[in-house]
Amino acid sequence: MKTLLLYNNEAGKGRIAKRIAAIVDIFAARGIAATPKPIVFGQNPFTDDEDVELAVVCGGDGTINYVVNAMYALAIHPTLGIIPAGTANDFARSIGMQKSILKAAEQIADGVERKVDCGFVNDYYFVNVLSFGVFTTTSQQTSDREKHIVGKLAYLRVGSRDLMTMHRIPLFVKINGEEFSTDAAIFLAFNGKSAGQFKLAPDAQPDDGLLDIIILEYHNPVAACWDMLRYAMGGKPKAVRYIKSAEIELLSDIDERTDVDGQRGPSFPMKIRCIAGGITVRC
Repeated sequence: MKTLLLYNNEAGKGRIAKRIAAIVDIFAARGIAATPKPIVFGQNPFTDDEDVELAVVCGGDGTINYVVNAMYALAIHPTLGIIPAGTANDFARSIGMQKSILKAAEQIADGVERKVDCGFVNDYYFVNVLSFGVFTTTSQQTSDREKHIVGKLAYLRVGSRDLMTMHRIPLFVKINGEEFSTDAAIFLAFNGKSAGQFKLAPDAQPDDGLLDIIILEYHNPVAACWDMLRYAMGGKPKAVRYIKSAEIELLSDIDERTDVDGQRGPSFPMKIRCIAGGITVRC
């Protein structure tokens, strides 16, 4: 079985590079020859390796996102193994991966294949979440250097700036045969369960063929903050809509920054859908 070990040197404070040899040894002990290959962003990691059968991805959600989009760009569908080596590792958590890098490698090497969903919006694939609104673009606006130095605390600086510039996002929504308009403070379309390790979509399943849609309505900054806090703590404020759907369309008359798995996302209008069983993982 041709196996690539794709790793992002910048992910998770850069600690993955020190573990590559140990990961290779774990696979070798099970008769799997894994070839290490660093990811160079801007280049397709599968070029010249289109016949790969197992691609073990070492990184966070952004790295997985990059690999999945590269895979679809070449119309190839290798089985993926996910070694959580990023800052939050939300998608890895949603599919039950071990937190430890080496234990996750053992889990993949000894594991079985499983079909899971992925999201698709305009020309982008995503594995964990599409989002926009206050706090949702914090990851893409936080530098890798800052993440390396202070980890998740790096998000506080950008998040506090987002809080000061909170605003309403006018939306026209088509979902499950219904149409409605609303002003949103936050929008999230989850394939996974969490964002930044906050479990905001507790009912989400990565293999149910549905996305979990969360819309926090905007009334004023104080109310939005209170509703966000209540929801994050398990409350059910009326300002939060939670809808399961395989497809949703969004229109807005403002140019709002969006995010897919911690990376810059598409512009409006957006047509978002769940691709049932779009990824095969080994875990």
